[in-house]
Amino acid sequence: MENQTVEAISLAGSVGATDFSVWSMFLRADIIIKAVVVLLLIASVWCWAIIFDKWFSLKRLNANATEFEKEFWSGKSLDALYERINTQPKDPMSSIFVTAMREWRRAPAATNGSEQTARIGLTERIDRVMHITLARELERAEKNITLLATTGSTAPFIGLFGTVWGIMNSFQSIALTKNTSLAVVAPGIAEALFATALGLLAAIPAVVAYNKITKDIDRYAGRLESFAGEFSAILSREMDEKS
Repeated sequence: MENQTVEAISLAGSVGATDFSVWSMFLRADIIIKAVVVLLLIASVWCWAIIFDKWFSLKRLNANATEFEKEFWSGKSLDALYERINTQPKDPMSSIFVTAMREWRRAPAATNGSEQTARIGLTERIDRVMHITLARELERAEKNITLLATTGSTAPFIGLFGTVWGIMNSFQSIALTKNTSLAVVAPGIAEALFATALGLLAAIPAVVAYNKITKDIDRYAGRLESFAGEFSAILSREMDEKS
């Protein structure tokens, strides 16, 4: 009866050792491997949250910019457009427009000296406020994407740390049991490979998304810069007509 009990316990332990499901490997792992796994899972979830947030926000920004450009180039009065969106510009392009128009309207009370000097000073101020607004809006659009780059560059090394730790555990098991069978070595190796897989799982989407989002933001920044240049040219023509 005792022999049967020992055999049953041994069989159960053998089955547990050969259970390589993700949850079983996590439960068997020591505290270091578990910490690595939890850290990589948190980083992966956080990165995916940023990816979806940036995807939707950039899509919304481009849609709002398209809508504003249609209205801007519709031939309607720019003063009427300014009065309508002055208090609540809903996207960076309309914010650039509002800041430039606000500076333009302040010009009569702010200009001194010769007309030519005043016109040059006004042009410089309008360009300056537009570029300041553009930089501020782009900074908001780029918020949190550095985490994608950080995860993409560090997650493989964190996973590698878990790999090395798992291999060390395998060697310790060999030394303690004086047995080099697969049943002794496999659990530690599996834990090591599990940490590596999680590191890659967190890093690969983060790197791909970072490159894609950065490219989309650069394209959007070019769109804003083009609008700022075109609007500056329009205001410059207006000043030439008034002079």
